[in-house]
Amino acid sequence: MSLAPDCLIKNVRPVNATTISKDLVDIRIKNGKIIEIGSDLTAESHEKATDFKGAYLSGGWMDMHIHLREPGFEHKETIKTGCNAAAFGGFTAVACMPNTNPPIHTRDVVEYIIKKSQDLPVDVYPIGCVSKDRKGHSITEMADLKEGGAVAFSDDGDPVFDSKLMRIALEYASMLDMPIINHEEDLALSRPGHMHEGRTSTKLGLAGTPSIAEEVMIARDILLAELTGGHVHVAHISTRNGVDLVRQAKKKGINVTTEVCPHHFDLTDAEIERRDFDTNCKMHPPLRSADDVQAMIEGLKDGTIDAICTDHAPHAIEEKEVEFIYAPNGIIGLETAWGVSVRQLLDSKALTLPTLISKLVDNPRKILRLDVPQIRIGEPANFTIFNTDEHWEFTRKHVHSKSANTPYIGTQMHGRALAIYNKSRLVINEI
Repeated sequence: MSLAPDCLIKNVRPVNATTISKDLVDIRIKNGKIIEIGSDLTAESHEKATDFKGAYLSGGWMDMHIHLREPGFEHKETIKTGCNAAAFGGFTAVACMPNTNPPIHTRDVVEYIIKKSQDLPVDVYPIGCVSKDRKGHSITEMADLKEGGAVAFSDDGDPVFDSKLMRIALEYASMLDMPIINHEEDLALSRPGHMHEGRTSTKLGLAGTPSIAEEVMIARDILLAELTGGHVHVAHISTRNGVDLVRQAKKKGINVTTEVCPHHFDLTDAEIERRDFDTNCKMHPPLRSADDVQAMIEGLKDGTIDAICTDHAPHAIEEKEVEFIYAPNGIIGLETAWGVSVRQLLDSKALTLPTLISKLVDNPRKILRLDVPQIRIGEPANFTIFNTDEHWEFTRKHVHSKSANTPYIGTQMHGRALAIYNKSRLVINEI
C-alpha cells in the first residue's frame, strides 16, 4: 500500500453497470480526486505513474456482508487484516456484521470500528444489531446507531426469530430509511443440521438442514415487509424456492432485496463427501444441491438477486481442525470472490461484465443508501482495477486474512483484482 494522493493511472478500460469503454484512458488524481481523464497523459514531476496495460477499471467494489470479528475475536480476524483481505480481493468497501463481543448494539461500538478503520484503504461500514446483545428480546436504539454511522440492522449469525420483534424492527427501520438484513433460518426446523438435508447427508449420516428452514423465514419476512412497508434484505440466499419467493415479492412491489455468496453459486453439498468431511466446506446456510446452485445463477441473471457478497467468516485453525459436527460454520471469501465469479458467471456467459459489476459496485451501495463511486472529473478516486482473462492458482500465500478457512486453496481462479485506489491510497496486488 502506498499513500498516493497525486498519481497517474495509465491505460485502463473503464466499465460500469451499463457500458464498457471501447478506448483505453489515463486518469490523473490530485489530492485523492480525479482531475483529468484522457489519453497519452504525461506524469508530472510529483506524480507516480502506473501502467495497467489495458486492464478494466470500475468503481470500487463493495462486499455488504462480512465478519471482521473485532472487537472480541481478534484471534480470528482484526479490522486491519480483514481490510487487507478485502483490498487483495478488489474491494474498497465492506459492511461488517454485528456478531462481535461486545456486539455492535450501541453507538460506541459503531464509532470504535469506524475509528479503527479510518487510516485503512477500505471503507468499513458497521451494521448495527436489531436486538440488544443479539438475543432477540428487545430492540436496540436504532436512531442512535444510525447517528454513530451504522448503515443497516441485523442479528446475523442468528435470525431475528421473534415475529413481533421483526415487525417492530421493520417499522422503526422504515422511519430511518434503513434495511433490516435477516439471516433467514427457522431454528426449530434447521437444528441440529450440519449440512444440507438431502441424499448426501443421508448417505453420510449427518443431520441435515432442510431448504424449508430458510424458505419459511423468507416468506415470513416478505409478508412483514408488505405489512410494514419496511425494507427486508435477505442475507446469503441459497435455495431455489427462496429465490422464487423473492422474485414473486418483487413483482408485487414489496420492498425486498437479496444477496448471494460465490460458494452458493459454485459448490454443492457433494463437496463434503468428495473432500472427506473437510470442515472448510461447512457454512450456514450450507452448500446445497446442484439445482440450487443453478437457481442462484438464474436469480443473478434475471435481477432477482441484487448483490454478490462473501459472508467472509474467519475462524482460527484450531477451531476448524475438529470433527465435522463440532466445527463452526463459515469460510473466508474476500480473496476468492472475483476469481470464482468470473469462472462461474462470465466464462459461462450467464452474466455480462457490466451486469456483474452492478452486483459488486452499484447495488450493494444502493441497498445501504450509500453513494456509488463515479469515474468522472471532480469525484473522489475510488476504484478497482482488474482483469477477467488471467488464470492463476489460489494458494495459501494469497490469503491476507488472519484465518485460512477456505475450500479454495489449490483452486484455479479466472480473473484477478490487480489494484484498488481509495482514500488517497493505492494498493497494488502482487501474486
